[in-house]
Amino acid sequence: MLDSIKTRLTEIKDNFSDIQTKLSMPDVINDQKQYASLSKEYSNLKPIVEKFEEYIKCESNISSAEEVLNESDIDLAELAKEEIKENNERISEIEKELKNLLIPVDKNDDKNVFVEVRAGTGGDEAALFVGDLYRMYLRLAERNKWKSELISSRESEQGGFKEVVIKIIGENVYKKLKFESGIHRVQRVPSTESQGRIHTSACSVAVLAEIEDVEEVEIDKSEIRTDTFRASGAGGQHVNKTDSAVRLTHIPTGIVVECQDDRSQHKNKAKALTLLGAKLKAMAEEEVTQEQAEKRKNMVGSGDRSEKIRTYNFPQSRITDHRIEFSVHNLDGFLDGEMEIMISTLLEENQARLLSNLEKTFS
Repeated sequence: MLDSIKTRLTEIKDNFSDIQTKLSMPDVINDQKQYASLSKEYSNLKPIVEKFEEYIKCESNISSAEEVLNESDIDLAELAKEEIKENNERISEIEKELKNLLIPVDKNDDKNVFVEVRAGTGGDEAALFVGDLYRMYLRLAERNKWKSELISSRESEQGGFKEVVIKIIGENVYKKLKFESGIHRVQRVPSTESQGRIHTSACSVAVLAEIEDVEEVEIDKSEIRTDTFRASGAGGQHVNKTDSAVRLTHIPTGIVVECQDDRSQHKNKAKALTLLGAKLKAMAEEEVTQEQAEKRKNMVGSGDRSEKIRTYNFPQSRITDHRIEFSVHNLDGFLDGEMEIMISTLLEENQARLLSNLEKTFS
C-alpha cells in the first residue's frame, strides 16, 4: 500500500477515535443536531477503520511469522511461510476494499428526488415521449417500492405533457436516478406519419435531490413572487373550484416552479418552496462543479441537461446510453420500468472512474 494512502487511513482512524470520544460527552448527547451529525459520520467511518485495523493485524502477523523463519525448526518455518502467504493474499484483498471505501460518498445518494421532464424538439411527438418517460419513472418507483407524488404537469393538446414534475420518495432514490439527468432522444414512426418515416424527438430530464430543510438554501422571501391559480388535469372536481395551485417565481434567477398536487394552497406552496430550494441548490452545485473541471471528467456524465445521454430507438427496440456506450434490447420492458441493468451499469462505470481518480490522487 502507498504511504500516502496509509497516512490518510491513519488520519481517518484518529478522527474516528475523536468522534467516538465526543459521542459519550454529555454536551454532545444533549445537542441532538450535533449528536446526529457525529453519529452519521461515525457510521460512515466505521467500515473504513475496521478494515484498516484488519490490514494492520495482517501486517503484524507477517512480521511475527518472519521472525520464526530464522529459527532452526523446519516445521515451524513451513508454518510461518504458509501464514505469510495467507496474510499477504488477504492484504491484497483488503487494499482493494479500502480503495473502494475511500471513494467519496455522494452526500445526496440517500435523498428523495424531484424528477422534471420537459418536451424539447419534436412538437407533439416530444410531448408524447414526455408521457412515456413519466410512466417509465412511475413504474420504476413501483418496482422499487418507492412512493411517487405528482407535483405539477402541463398537458399537451395531442396527448402527453409539455412538462411534468414528480417527487419520488424511498431508499437510495437519488443514487439510482442521478444519472438520468440530460437529454433523452426518441426515434420512432409517429402515428400521424403516413409515409412510415422515422422521426427524432427529444426531451430533457432533470433529477434534483430534495433538500431536507428549506433553510439549507438561503432564499430571500422578498425575491419570490407567488401566484395562485386553479389546477387543471386529473385530480378530482375540486381542482377547478378553488385557486389551490401555486406558482413561485424566483426573480433573481427567473426559476419558476408550480405545485397543484394538493387541494390545500398552503401545502402546495410548501412543496413548491421545497422544489425551488432543490433547484437553487442544484444550480449552486453546478457552478461549483464547473469550476472543478477535474471532478467533471470523472463522472459518468456532467448531468447537464444540454448533454444527449440516451436514445430510445423504437424500430430496433433498443435503448443506448451514449456516456458508456451500453445498449439494452428490450424497449417495451425498459419503458415499463425494467431499468435495473442500465442503472447498475451506470453506477459500476462511475465507481470505476472514481476509483481510477483516487489512485491517481494518491500515486
